[in-house]
Amino acid sequence: MRSQSIAFCVVLAASALLAQTPVIYENARLITGDGSPPIENGSFIVTNGRITAIGKNLTAPANAAHTNLAGKSVMPALINVHVHIGYEGYTSWGAQNYTEANVLDHLRREAFYGVAATQSVGSSPVEASLKFQADQRSGKFPPASLFLFTPGYAPPNGGPDEVLREATTALHVIQEVTTEQDARSSVQKMSAKGIKAIKIWVDDRRRTYPKMTPEVYTALIDEAHKHGMIVHAHATTLADQKAVVAAGADVLVHLVQGEKLDDAFLTLLRQKKPYWATVISLGDPTEVCNKDPFFEQALPDSVIAKIRATTVRKPLAPSCGPPAANAATREANIRYNFPRMIESGARIVLGTDTGVHPGHTFGSGEHVELARWVQLGLSPSEAIIAATKRPAELLGLTDMGTLAVGKRASFIVLNANPLDDIHNTRKIANVYLDGVKFDRDPLPIRWKHP
Repeated sequence: MRSQSIAFCVVLAASALLAQTPVIYENARLITGDGSPPIENGSFIVTNGRITAIGKNLTAPANAAHTNLAGKSVMPALINVHVHIGYEGYTSWGAQNYTEANVLDHLRREAFYGVAATQSVGSSPVEASLKFQADQRSGKFPPASLFLFTPGYAPPNGGPDEVLREATTALHVIQEVTTEQDARSSVQKMSAKGIKAIKIWVDDRRRTYPKMTPEVYTALIDEAHKHGMIVHAHATTLADQKAVVAAGADVLVHLVQGEKLDDAFLTLLRQKKPYWATVISLGDPTEVCNKDPFFEQALPDSVIAKIRATTVRKPLAPSCGPPAANAATREANIRYNFPRMIESGARIVLGTDTGVHPGHTFGSGEHVELARWVQLGLSPSEAIIAATKRPAELLGLTDMGTLAVGKRASFIVLNANPLDDIHNTRKIANVYLDGVKFDRDPLPIRWKHP
């Protein structure tokens, strides 16, 4: 154990030295993430983990190292505002898996696929998460995606789906509130801990769960806003999305898929302009079923075999079987609702809901969502903004999300241009976090044999 600690310290020392030496990355296509045209044959200089210059024909510092990225495309690392960290074990699932080591593993999976910051929403234990954040900031852990989290709120016996609730109940994760006074008091306590966001579950799971009352969610939203906190709202029906947007929720989770949006809601969206984490691809293991190595490399062979052998589709269960009976209606609603949400002012951000099952999992799930957006009408440039710049704005990560002077040098080097084909975000050559190359090579070997 001592030898492992010494080795890790050596790695940290080497990373620190590399971060302090200026590096000029040259001759790449630079996709800055703000919607501006790419800089062809561009360069950028990184010093102490920050971008200090970017453009064409840069003059490097005399002591700078040179990295030639000819033929490559560079874009900002992704930022995911909605996952569920800690419970997936790939050979098991549940509260018993929630350890510091497993949280770190999930964040390293995110980094492996080019995600620089990851927010676990509503399902992470508060005190353990605060400790992990402090330890990550202090440099205790090897490089990984930056961990963020929000506490979750629901009525007693309500909230997360039946799979996730089994684990969150065992760890007493959900803040169960029944009155306006309970709601306000709990939010005040979270604010005192320095927490900047909360999640509320309004969904009653087709009348199988207790439903949060308007009095309670209005109090939660109002009290959170008094303390400068962001509110993420899980609402999957049209009526519930109308209600939480009208009450002032900042982030909508999910796209309404069971019905078409009406003019009243679209008018409300134009007034409020909430952020919107789409979570369209949840439960879709298509890429694993299609034997795509980009997804398979992070999964044990036994998990892949189980997904492919499953033919009965159940809610949230990965399956390679035939589509569900309502699939055509659901797809028609998605294709109708998706562009109208955006046209009406909903600010789309990357959210995947990963962590509930291995068929749609950490890091790779983000690339599925990106491709789905483009399939539904976003341009690749708009999709990249929604996965980088805009989620950074939402989460208050002012030094992340774009390639620009002063920003953290967290970026993805790609072997092909994602503006030509969004699937090219999957052609990852390297990932850098704060100016240091993330060592991807050993991880798939370990993940194949958990």
